[in-house]
Amino acid sequence: MNVLPADTFIVINKTTLSDKDRNVLILLYQPIVGSTSISLYYTLWSYLDKSELLSNEWTHHHLLRDMLISNTELTDALERLEAVGLIKAYVKKGNVNSYVYELYSPVCAQEFINNPLLNTALFSTVGKLEYERVINYFKTPKVNLKEYEDITKKFSDIFDYSSVPINDNLIYDIKKRESRKLEILSKIDINTIMNLISDDILNKKSITKDIKDFLYKISYIYNYDNDDMIELIRNSLTLKHTIDKKLLQENANKYYRYDNMGKLPSIIYKTQPEYLRKEITTMSNRDKIIHLFETTSPYDFINSKYKTGNPTSSDLAIISYLLIDLNLKPGVVNVLIDYVLKINNNKLIKSFVEVIASQWSKSGVETVEQAMEIAEKEYKKKKNIKPKSTIKPDWVDKDIKEDIATDEEIKKLESRMRR
Repeated sequence: MNVLPADTFIVINKTTLSDKDRNVLILLYQPIVGSTSISLYYTLWSYLDKSELLSNEWTHHHLLRDMLISNTELTDALERLEAVGLIKAYVKKGNVNSYVYELYSPVCAQEFINNPLLNTALFSTVGKLEYERVINYFKTPKVNLKEYEDITKKFSDIFDYSSVPINDNLIYDIKKRESRKLEILSKIDINTIMNLISDDILNKKSITKDIKDFLYKISYIYNYDNDDMIELIRNSLTLKHTIDKKLLQENANKYYRYDNMGKLPSIIYKTQPEYLRKEITTMSNRDKIIHLFETTSPYDFINSKYKTGNPTSSDLAIISYLLIDLNLKPGVVNVLIDYVLKINNNKLIKSFVEVIASQWSKSGVETVEQAMEIAEKEYKKKKNIKPKSTIKPDWVDKDIKEDIATDEEIKKLESRMRR
């Protein structure tokens, strides 16, 4: 999407929106898509008429002015809202492009938390402690009604319309609550998978649209192919030969944790969340390095350390451990990898990494700057007892905040970022 300020748009409301949606948007969606996207959603909502059905035609310049954001930020915010199912976009191209933005409801808290894609995105963004706090907010309090009698009246107990003619005029265009399903590109083929699993093992009639959708999401999250999913399904069946969704998700989690399937979760390809990134305002070496750590996934970062070949399975298992078990952020993992390789003769030994990573996790390190500062402090503590020949990261012990990078340094950094 390449929206220009002169392009026009209208907003169509495809759902019913309530104040209850605000908590879901702020607590569940905002950590994933960012505050700018949620602010955009509210702004589009405010453009609707009094009946909340349709807006007037506006230019994107008007929207940019109202939100005080750049065109790039607007495009990014729109695409994030589309990705999580909150809006749908249409365009009619011409000298001035005309857009239509359809607003959809956020899913309810229960549906959000039980959706593997949204649930995983939230957990990997906010971390275990914040995730549990948010979940507890939406939990329903349990009241023991064992000693109570249900005395609720039925409709027929109070009303009697048996002698009144039936009104059979059906009306279909009444406003109703609508939410969009998430769309993903998966590399598995459900039909192929079903054909390769015997009918004696799996009841094919039990594979509903909902089950298929669940399988697509699991394969996307854990980066599984057809063979992986066949093995996973076979080990996640009930006595009635149906798929146990909870067991399947537990097995998927267990498989990648112990690397039994030789695959890795897609989280290792993620970069530092937007809300934890530093606003880069200078061209200093330090800011360039921070930007590199923040915009490179742990997989690409460790891959760049290999002059030939690819990362080993043990290296990738360490990355998975840091991201999943310790819940460190991708940018922090990059700093940790860089630090360990420099002080440990380019060797990434799990036991050595675990000691440092556990300390960083307990200290609540979330940003690249925090990780670099703690690495600098640790190095300064160690350098009094380590041999002078110990290699340290380039950014340790240097006051380079105002130092301008040389052309050669910039070229090296840009080359690494492109890789």
